Formats: sequence, C-alpha cells, structure tokens
Amino acid sequence: MSDVQIFHNPRCSKSRAALSAAADAGADVRIVDYLRTAPTRDELLAVLAILEDAPSALVRRDAGFAHAGLTDADVHTAEQVADVLAAHPELMERPVLVRGNRAIIGRPTERVAAFLADE
Repeated sequence: MSDVQIFHNPRCSKSRAALSAAADAGADVRIVDYLRTAPTRDELLAVLAILEDAPSALVRRDAGFAHAGLTDADVHTAEQVADVLAAHPELMERPVLVRGNRAIIGRPTERVAAFLADE
C-alpha cells in the first residue's frame, strides 16, 4: 500500500473513520491537521488539480460559509476555492485523501475503501 495523505479533523467521525480505514489497509498515513496548520493556497491548488470531485465540493456549505458572506459564486473555480480555503480552512470538506496523482473527498465513507483498494 502506498502512502496516503489525509486532511483530517479529529472531531469529525467521517475523518476518524477514513484514518482508521487507511491504517487498517496498511497505508503509511501522513495526517494533515488542516485546522492547526492551514494549507497554503499553492498546496490547495495542488490538491484541487488532482481532486476527482468538482472544486466547489471541497467547500463546506455550513453556517460558517454564510457567516463569511460567501455564496456559491465565490467557490466556482479551483482558484476561488483555494483562496477561500486558505482564508477559511475550517470550511474545508473532510476528510480529503491524497495518494499519488489522485485525491478524493471521503464522503460518503464507502468512497474511502474503494480509493484505498484501487492501486
């Protein structure tokens, strides 16, 4: 099993489940606690370039999104998403798994097992 990087929030059950699944699969896991050490705009753009989901899917649409005064028009492109998440890392959807030249959002949790099994 190759290395897996997980953008992780320890308070999130889905994120904890992804971390456990990666460990169970024998992956060497690199945890990125993105709330403690926010990814840079360039790091976010690198993830977005290989993300199998639409860029806007990486942004949580919760109360914090509205509180920041954001709308869907503010997170339409990868560049916009990188700008928003660099300024508001708490809005990043989680977990995000990165392996090689692929990245996914680990929701629903079934996506994680498929991603880890696909070498």
